[in-house]
Amino acid sequence: MQHLVFLLLALIGCIGCMSSCQPAEQSTGEASAPDSRSVAEAMSSGDTAGFVRALKPRPFVFPADDGPHPEFQTEWWYYTGNLQSASDPSQQYGYQLTIFRRALSPDKPGGADTANRSDWRSQQIYFAHFAFSDLPRQRFAAAERISRGAAGLAGATPDRVWIEDWQIQRTPTGFRLQAAQDGLSLDLNVASSKPEVLQGQQGLSPKSSAPGNASYYYSRTRLQTQGTLRWPDGQSQQVSGLSWLDREWSTSALSKDQLGWDWFSLQLDNQHELMLYQLRRKDGSIDPVSAGTLIKPDGSSLPLKASDFEITVLDHWQSPATSTRYPARWQLSLPGQDLTLEVSPKMADQELRLDFSYWEGAVRFSGQYQSQPVSGEGYVELTGYNEAKN
Repeated sequence: MQHLVFLLLALIGCIGCMSSCQPAEQSTGEASAPDSRSVAEAMSSGDTAGFVRALKPRPFVFPADDGPHPEFQTEWWYYTGNLQSASDPSQQYGYQLTIFRRALSPDKPGGADTANRSDWRSQQIYFAHFAFSDLPRQRFAAAERISRGAAGLAGATPDRVWIEDWQIQRTPTGFRLQAAQDGLSLDLNVASSKPEVLQGQQGLSPKSSAPGNASYYYSRTRLQTQGTLRWPDGQSQQVSGLSWLDREWSTSALSKDQLGWDWFSLQLDNQHELMLYQLRRKDGSIDPVSAGTLIKPDGSSLPLKASDFEITVLDHWQSPATSTRYPARWQLSLPGQDLTLEVSPKMADQELRLDFSYWEGAVRFSGQYQSQPVSGEGYVELTGYNEAKN
């Protein structure tokens, strides 16, 4: 979904220390104050003049669209997944690895400032989050990095996206994901069993009624995943599971009346996938541009409007570190598809407390689809709840 708000919030605080910004880490139980800045303010900050906007559907071309789109101000490569031990499937884990790109100003090759460029000059900033849910130990850890897109520190091509030693690299069968922080490391290979899903209107995903306030958005919704986890004590674990990729690029912002969003990516055991997001307004209503997609076993997809689904909150959880109150259990209903699911977090505390706070974590669900029982796993992202209490 519209993950760029996190990048903008962090950039407000970190742009001034680009050459010395160090990784930030978090583990479950560390307290930090919630970010007091407004999401709406952050989303509307920055000069967008000179950048291209997403105004109408466009052809998607692969592998080119796996790479950067510098004519747009912001984009991201967003992986989440649920894993299990190869030797003991009851040992389960969740992960998030996300790399963002943000342009400070339009890049104009051959422009007047070309002669003044050096390996250390760049208008591109890269920002990344790595989070890990260790369910057997009931521990959650998260880290972030920020770097300029210069001198090899960070960058993006169709075959590789990286920030220091965190990277997403193309392989003959898919992509390899690597991240490590404080002795905890993740090394995964992901391979898609379905074609790319073009979200929204053939890949154009409106975020408000304003023209150009949209992104180009595609997903890979069923990524077979295998690899290795390593812990600070030297132990390692072979794992397998399913991952999900969201790719978006845009020059857009939250509208002034939008507060945040709830985003669901769910992989059903009947080979369907479901993506839903609802944009929440400050007055408590849901923005009608909220949307989703139901992906079928053959890879075909059904776009969903806000009127096609209902998300009902069944429970809440309050963070002991930030005092933010988040939804913590949901009923999802799609009457037109005869689909009802109850979704629960695999672990309550999956709140990222870095330069700012939000909740993103592994979930499980069960329910009925066309009178047949279904279950599965996925990820949920919740933003704007710390602002709602301020």
